[in-house]
Order: sequence, then structure tokens, then C-alpha cells
Amino acid sequence: MNIIIVGCGKVGLELAERLSADGHAVTMMDTNANLMQKVLGPLDVQGVVGNGTSYRAQMEAGVPDADLLIAVTDIDETSLLSCLIARKAGDCQTIARVRSPEYFEEIRFIKEELGLSMAINPDQAAASAIARLIQIPSAMEVDSFAKGRVNLVRFQLPEDSPYVGLSLMKISEKIGTKLLIPMIERGEEVIIPDGRQVIENGDALWIVANLATISKIFKAFGVKTRAIKNVMIAGGGRVSLYLAQALTRAHIRVKMIESDEAKCEQLSDLLPEVEIVCGDATDEMLLHEEAIEEMDAFVSLTSIDEENILLSMYAQKVSKAKIVTKISRITFEEVINELPIGSVVCPRAITTERILRYVRSMENASGSNVETLYYLAKGRAEALEFKVKDSAHIRDIVGIPLMELNLKSNLLICCINRNGKIITPSGGDCLQIGDTVIVVTTHKGLSDLTDILA
Repeated sequence: MNIIIVGCGKVGLELAERLSADGHAVTMMDTNANLMQKVLGPLDVQGVVGNGTSYRAQMEAGVPDADLLIAVTDIDETSLLSCLIARKAGDCQTIARVRSPEYFEEIRFIKEELGLSMAINPDQAAASAIARLIQIPSAMEVDSFAKGRVNLVRFQLPEDSPYVGLSLMKISEKIGTKLLIPMIERGEEVIIPDGRQVIENGDALWIVANLATISKIFKAFGVKTRAIKNVMIAGGGRVSLYLAQALTRAHIRVKMIESDEAKCEQLSDLLPEVEIVCGDATDEMLLHEEAIEEMDAFVSLTSIDEENILLSMYAQKVSKAKIVTKISRITFEEVINELPIGSVVCPRAITTERILRYVRSMENASGSNVETLYYLAKGRAEALEFKVKDSAHIRDIVGIPLMELNLKSNLLICCINRNGKIITPSGGDCLQIGDTVIVVTTHKGLSDLTDILA
């Protein structure tokens, strides 16, 4: 597809890298000529120096021939106007990143009036991801499918787990429930296992489960679990606002620490059920006065990555809380992964993932679209949810037992959602029109259900 990206920041750059690698023709637009020159060098993309709100600049970028324009500038109004012009000048699909809570409250009206295909608020998306982690406190990562009915959960296998050295088949028999482990991370290795795979000390396991069965599975593996009843949030920005709203709806007590007095007053009005503490979250004495050691979860959401890392490391040291750390700019993944800072959430990565998911679904509008897409294990694997639509090319898969399909290696069908009924598939199960299907694989770029075949 021909794709135009307006905004040459970190999200724009990451989108350009991923989309170009997937074989799309990408053109980037930005008003900063020096920045454009710097980022275009290592990428196989075109560049236009100009404002996305300029009709002339969009024409130069090729908007009449574009399939999609993605606006991820630093200013919401610029992104929205860029999308409007693209719709009028090129009749292409449009995606806008919208940060303002005021705009996002009215996003349905804005999408309809501007003809947006998609709008994403990175702060709200990050808050939703953190809320899922708090809902399943022993998880390191939680990805949701089937409109929240199914979760793909990553957890660290305890060293004293009774199942170390056993095959997945034997573990499933001992647990007494239909257990599905679609992926194992062993150091830098990613394994898509079968029932004969033996788990080892140090493995990180991914399981497919709903909320009702996760606790039972964790208990069997020796993973310590406990309900989260109170949460401390460091920082009073937009992610904190959205997260506090989600947690209070779930009847979880929230204490938020923010240093700006004016912002504290505003947060008190917006969050009447939240205890707002006006102070410096990096003040060790203040943290203990507010009982950090008694918290069930601690979430670092200040605007400074280094501050978030230090706060999380300290909370890890003085409490038994579930730790979540927001990282926005730092990119030293190997270093960050070694630090005791709990689960790391990156709004930029979440935004990129959501947009790429939409692009993947556009690639095959008539067949089995990608409904959901997550990048796992630092992008070395993907989890996808396909919709099985009634089309001629899909009939070679529908109604045939899974054991008879010639599936790609390193690929596993994890779950079938049939009208809200969640099926953990066995070899005798068949796909039907209307199903959604969850697949985990190390193969990159699958865009249609038929791509699972060898």
C-alpha cells in the first residue's frame, strides 16, 4: 500500500521502519528539514518537507494515490486537519493520534465529521494496559483478545515450581484443566511448543486463559498471587488520570502524588474518589509517610523516564507491591529489562502497535481480517486474531479438522471464539464462518487466515 506519515517523531519513525519492512511504499512529511534528512538516511522511504495541513504539500507527497495517511504530529489540531485535507484531496483512509482528553471525549463526533478511520489516544491506551496488569497482578504482560474474554498472559516461572522438567502434556494432566501454552521465552530464544516440550528453570511462559482460570493456573505453577486493593501512582499526568478513573471504577483505592499545586487542584475536582497528595514523589520521607510499604501496587508515571526507573527500583526494595513503570523515551531495552522495575509500559510502542494492527487489517479487506495484533518478545513473535469471513479463498480452511491442515511450523492456533463461546482447540476442532481465531507465531507479516498454511 501507499502510506503517508505526517510527523517525523519517534512514533512516526517507528511506523516508517515497520511499514517499510512489511513492503509498503512510505512517504514521510515534516516541517523540520534537518530532522527529515537525519531519519530518511537509514530508511527506504520517501520524504517531503512540508506541513501536513498544506494541500500543496500533501499533493507533493502523493495523497491522490495514497491508501492511508497517518498523522502523528505533536499537535492534535495539526493531526486532525491533516486527516481532513487528506480525505478531501485524496479520498484515502486516515488515522490520527489525539492526546487531548477534551478532544478524545468527543472522538465519536470528530471521527464521523472528519471521516477518520481510526483515532488513538496513547495515554488512554497506556492506562488500559496498566489496568490489565493490575487486574492480573502476577503477570508480566497481559494482551487481550475476543473483546476481553481471552487474555494472553506472560509470567516468570518460579525457580521452585513443581513442574520444572515436565512436558506441557504432563503439566496439563496434573493441573486438571485444559492448559494452553503457545509460547516460551528461554533467554533470547522464542519457542512455539508442542505437548512434548519440557519447561526449564528461568523460562517465561505465555498462557491463554480467561480471568476465572488464571488464578488456578498460577497457583499450580507456584506463582504467588494476591488481589490488589490499593495503588499508589507517582505523577499526575494524563496517563495517571485515565488509570485512576479505571481503577476507581473497579473499586480499587488510589493514592496519587503530584508536585504541581494547580494540577493537584484540577485532579481533585476530576477524581473525587482519589486521594491526591501534593508533593514530590522522589521524596523518600513523603513516600513512607504515605505508606508506600503497604501498597499492593506502585505505578511510576512521571514525565521523566529516569525518575520513573529510580522510583520503581525504590518501591521494589521497600515494598511487596506490583511495580509498573512508564518509559517514554529511553530505548536501551537490554539494560531496562535487567532492572528490577516490574512491568514496563511504553505509550509510544502501544500506539505504534495499534496503528500497525489497523494497517494489517486493511491489506485484505475482503477476506479474514486481522482484528487484533500484538508484538511479543521484543517483536520476535506475533499474536493475531483473525475474523473468518465468508469468501471463496477461505473455504479450503473452513470445516476441516485442524489436524488435517498443513500449518506453518512455529505457529499455533490458540483459541477459537464462536459467538462468545471460547474454545481451546484440539486437533479435531474445525473453523467456521463467523469465528475469530487467535494465532501465535514467529512468522512476521501474516495478514490473512490463509497465511497460516505452509
